[in-house]
Amino acid sequence: MLPLALQAQITAPESRTVRMTDYPVTARHDPVFIFCDSDGATTGTLIAASPGGTAPFTFVWTGYDQAGGGFSIPVKTETGTTSTASGLTEGGYRVSITDGGGYSTQLYAWVSIDKPVALAELLVFTCDYVALDGTAAVDQFTYYDPSTGASRSLPNGVRHLWSSTPSSAIPYPALEIDPITFSPPLEDVRYMLEVTDSFGCSASSWFDYESIHVKADFTAEPAEGEAPLEITFTDNSVRGYNYLWKYGDDSVSNLADPGTHTYYIPGEYKATLIIESEFTCSDSAIVEIKVLPSSLQIPNVFTPNDDGINDYFIPDKKSLKFLDLQVFAKSGHRVCHYRGDGEDLRDWQGWDGRINNSDRRATPGAYFYIIRAVGYDEVEYEGREYRGTVYLFR
Repeated sequence: MLPLALQAQITAPESRTVRMTDYPVTARHDPVFIFCDSDGATTGTLIAASPGGTAPFTFVWTGYDQAGGGFSIPVKTETGTTSTASGLTEGGYRVSITDGGGYSTQLYAWVSIDKPVALAELLVFTCDYVALDGTAAVDQFTYYDPSTGASRSLPNGVRHLWSSTPSSAIPYPALEIDPITFSPPLEDVRYMLEVTDSFGCSASSWFDYESIHVKADFTAEPAEGEAPLEITFTDNSVRGYNYLWKYGDDSVSNLADPGTHTYYIPGEYKATLIIESEFTCSDSAIVEIKVLPSSLQIPNVFTPNDDGINDYFIPDKKSLKFLDLQVFAKSGHRVCHYRGDGEDLRDWQGWDGRINNSDRRATPGAYFYIIRAVGYDEVEYEGREYRGTVYLFR
């Protein structure tokens, strides 16, 4: 390589980078100035300064003639301390420098108008995936040994990067030039391919993609509770056109907005939504529903003093469809009797300590209860286990 002082005799401040020639025969190394062509109208500019002699100088610029094998194409001639040749197309250039005292020298340089190749296209798409078709290539630059005319290529490499706006999944966007995504976008996107070569020049290409893809999605609130469990189903799907709701209990719906559904029998259910778009693309989603088994736990004390804490005698119950509760004083007189099912049972608050729903308050002490109940899972609660004593304190 030439010493830095000699390399600087021809400069190109507007160039992206510079490389040196490697001629097969000629021992000389000339600079190759690389200009990135971003708009298709880029040209090169070279500035020459004489390494010796006395100003003013005469600068005679000529271009390399590939057919003739020499620097014979006139470019410009001017006199001064330095010379600038602009509007240069890709190729080789020589500047002959003389002064009035017999000094003479020649400087050489090459101009590369570099534009990598980028082409982004849609290869194919289905309901399940999108395949992208990319082209990434470098703009090869060829120079010639001035002694023999032998051609040489300037080493160059290329890398690429796929992206999209809005952002969507693209597998291995910097590795696969033709990526296929099985997580296709659910909204319209712009796919973009950026290509960059070893010289730092880049090119890009893009296309707009109109999504056809679907996604089944819904919420079920609440997803757990005691029977009868009323659940509100809300559709959050993308591009649903035809709907099939399978609640997991042998009932179905074809409504886009099914509203509520009630589960009566305790157990675990898988609620499934299957949707289909106008283009027959389909998807499904599942939410697990848990209806709690019936249970009955009986407290042994309550305090009906209107302080908002433990004011009622009520069993801790889940998923009961029927309940019969009787409470007796020590004298054998019945002071409370409740019998109910369904919604009435669900809303019942319990015994408030008043005798048979009158204004008379039961006195503190021990009371005997008898309970009989049936769960939505047909479990029966009766017998000695559901007879006992509850204490009333005020």
